[in-house]
Amino acid sequence: MSASRTAEAGASVDPDPRRWWGLMVIALAQLMVVLDATIVNIALPSAQRDLDMSDGNRQWVITSYTLAFGGLLLLGGRVADLVGRKRTFVIGLVGFATASALGGAAANAGMLFGARALQGVFAAVLAPSALSLLTTTFTDPRERGRAFSIYGTLAASGSAIGFMVGGLLTEYLNWRWCLYVNVPIAVLAVAGAFALLQDSPRHAGARLDVPGVLLGCGGLVAIVHGFGEAESRGWSDPMVPGLFAGGVVLVAVFVWWQTRASVPLLPLHIIKDRNRAGCYLTMMLAVMGMFGMFLFLTYYLQTVLDYTPVQTGLAFLPLTASILIGSTQIAARLLQHVPPRLLLAPGMLLAASGMLFLTQITVHSVYATDILPALIPMGLGMGLTFTPVFSTATAGVAPHDSGVTSAGVNTAQQVGGSIGTALFNTIATTGSTTYIAAHLTGPAQRAEVTREGIVHGYTVAIRCAVGIMLLAGLVAVLMITAKAPKSRAADQPPVPESVV
Repeated sequence: MSASRTAEAGASVDPDPRRWWGLMVIALAQLMVVLDATIVNIALPSAQRDLDMSDGNRQWVITSYTLAFGGLLLLGGRVADLVGRKRTFVIGLVGFATASALGGAAANAGMLFGARALQGVFAAVLAPSALSLLTTTFTDPRERGRAFSIYGTLAASGSAIGFMVGGLLTEYLNWRWCLYVNVPIAVLAVAGAFALLQDSPRHAGARLDVPGVLLGCGGLVAIVHGFGEAESRGWSDPMVPGLFAGGVVLVAVFVWWQTRASVPLLPLHIIKDRNRAGCYLTMMLAVMGMFGMFLFLTYYLQTVLDYTPVQTGLAFLPLTASILIGSTQIAARLLQHVPPRLLLAPGMLLAASGMLFLTQITVHSVYATDILPALIPMGLGMGLTFTPVFSTATAGVAPHDSGVTSAGVNTAQQVGGSIGTALFNTIATTGSTTYIAAHLTGPAQRAEVTREGIVHGYTVAIRCAVGIMLLAGLVAVLMITAKAPKSRAADQPPVPESVV
């Protein structure tokens, strides 16, 4: 035991001098995964025309990726623990690049849908291994805060960057480059991984929880798919509550099985921790609201205000800059000194206030006075949120559980985004339809009333997103009771790895 502690002390005094370059490799891979969740959105109209997709099928370009990603993240986290984080990281990069190339070369809609699903599979392998590598590379509290501020900034701003890059590639090249662009990024990240990252030993005798994989992933996919189907079928269609009921049953059986499996996919002690569970729930709710805002603001700028794809991408730059400031200049500096909830609650309140401002938009709104003032508090709020969530959720976890714990954060993020997109889109569509039916009095008014109805639907959905953001803040206040990292380090001695 003393030799082990001596080795650990030596590791903390003399860390890997290449660790910050390794962080750049991890961040590059994470940025690629986050970008791909939104970069295709702006390219979707062009891809639909090129591959002759129907309006009903075009949604699968997005949902095939998010369903595979969110549904398999827990498996990806456990694979990272069993196989080795560096190996899993490289496998995920190579697979993601291959799937991206297949999608860029798609000759028909089915090939594109399949490639996007394959991207989601490898993203589910890549994302948790990246966060796990970050967790085990930076153990010093001060360095950990800086590292997570960079990582949290990419996770928070990657979606907005995706819209900007997607607009540039679509307008000046073509939609296929929104997928091809991942190939050179992955090549650079693979080279950096081999040169800079250290592997972890695999756990001898460990195996995957196959029933847990089927139950947990099946339940998540059914629930997220239910929200997606509600958009096209309506909430009263028997298939929608059927998917919800089936998903809930599968998740309940999954939880039961985890108490009996010899090697559980998700050890329940991970989510029994009050602070970690609060972080997961806060993350899911925050991303639900944020993805809803991205969806409606993108469509509003392009279809109502007639922005080009590039103009739409540039319109998100103030949001990205605000996230960067909130994460690296505010959250990272305060993270070691204040309890996480004192960052999370104000962050969610700021983000909600920005969204509330957006509910005032009309068909004649001006960006400088009606949209920009909303983006800045939203960005600052999300920056204040992501860094403490990532850091708190993965703190105090034994190395053999770091992969699955990291996967839990990413699962909450991805499932929240999938549910938010589908849920708020259904709300917006219903609001628009109701408004148009109530205000349309003749064919001469159809164009103007339709535009007003679309904006009305967006504002109704954004109001609901404001409520979700406020709920996320309330969850953070009530559930996340952790002290500031410096206080925790002073009050509690390190927990041996065997006690988890």
